Amino acid sequence: MSVYSEIKPEIFEFSEMCEKSNAINPELYTKYDVKRGLRDLNGNGVLTGLTNISEIISSKTEDGKKVPCEGELYYRGYEIEDIIDSIPADDAFGYERVSYLLLFGEWPDKEQLKKFCGLLSYYRTLPTSFVRDIIMKAPSSDMMNTLARSVLTLYSYDENAEDVSIPNVLRQSLQMIALFPLLSVYGYQAYRHYHDGDSLFIHQPDAELSTSENILRLLRKDCKYSKTEAKVLDTALILHADHGGGNNSTFTTHVVTSSGTDTYSTIAAALGSLKGPKHGGANIMVTRMFEDIKRTVADWDNEDEIKAYLNRVLNKEAFDKTGLIYGMGHAVYSISDPRAQILSEFVSTLSREKGYTKEYELYQKVERLSMQLITEQRKIFKGVSANVDFYSGLIYNLLELPMELYTPIFAISRIAGWSAHRLEELAGKGRIIRPAYMAVCPHKDKEDLV
Repeated sequence: MSVYSEIKPEIFEFSEMCEKSNAINPELYTKYDVKRGLRDLNGNGVLTGLTNISEIISSKTEDGKKVPCEGELYYRGYEIEDIIDSIPADDAFGYERVSYLLLFGEWPDKEQLKKFCGLLSYYRTLPTSFVRDIIMKAPSSDMMNTLARSVLTLYSYDENAEDVSIPNVLRQSLQMIALFPLLSVYGYQAYRHYHDGDSLFIHQPDAELSTSENILRLLRKDCKYSKTEAKVLDTALILHADHGGGNNSTFTTHVVTSSGTDTYSTIAAALGSLKGPKHGGANIMVTRMFEDIKRTVADWDNEDEIKAYLNRVLNKEAFDKTGLIYGMGHAVYSISDPRAQILSEFVSTLSREKGYTKEYELYQKVERLSMQLITEQRKIFKGVSANVDFYSGLIYNLLELPMELYTPIFAISRIAGWSAHRLEELAGKGRIIRPAYMAVCPHKDKEDLV
């Protein structure tokens, strides 16, 4: 084992001290009315800012009372279902349109879209030898770390890296939107080659193709994909492009931007947040959970057998023994997550094309039974529903995307939202974000230091 990975015996001794000294009595959070996770006792987020970019609605007021409602998601005032419906059914793609909307606040006309896509194509070129000198060197087993490292390294190639003026940050943002597919897929190809011994192939992007088409082109050895595959991936990118200002990675973007730092440092911080299994990594856990279901449940048509498995999961007796049915429930949505509903429809189409109807039916059964069991056992009165991660993992599997790229695909989409929020924070010229923490450690005598 490398010295950089070895945990020496002394570390375990110190770790016990570390854990003990950092433990805080949970009762103190109640005593001082601390909004842990920046949420109140009802799970509602504490208001910390204002945004024009996107809005989440999960409840409405009726007779003076706040009641749960079907989830709604708006980008710049447009409901997400209307945005999806507005994308032409022919060869047109929507992610570029949505990126334009998030950045500039209006839906692009044909000329504006052409100019915008032209800029993305222009910036979809990595610096000379970047793939060889950066991506191919010391490839990581985690693509999010690879992506973050690449983003931080791009700082060295930018002569105006520290300039936080709106024109310069907009230029950097467009470059990030254009380059994230290359950085992610090339990083995966390098890992696959050096760690798995597979053949190495690096395709160049096609300036005439959309973001979703280029992802599939770069990833596949023969560069081939179907129109349905590209459209489904395009829809997934649209649905992940933004989700209000309060989700962990977007709030990270606001916090780090407020310090006045550069774009590369800000986006690297957001990537670190998204990597977490409680955030962007959740769809991987859903996929692994379903792999365990397929191994454990002999008859996928037997709902009693499925129900028994889910009960074992909730009782911390199955899968990873955390008591969580991954993909079910959301911090904001209760009755429904509109993104999950839209993805479910597209999964239905793609599963028929790919011959995976049995898998799709299994997902539907697990979704329905999980809602019932969680509501009964956890006494969740606001309601519980499938979230976007429940179906996104299945979509990526149907698209034959490797699991290592599940969270980077999320990042490829969300970079548009992060960029919009960074520009909003800069344009607002706000104060540095600095919430309060109360110290509860008692003061000690000097004599104890002897």
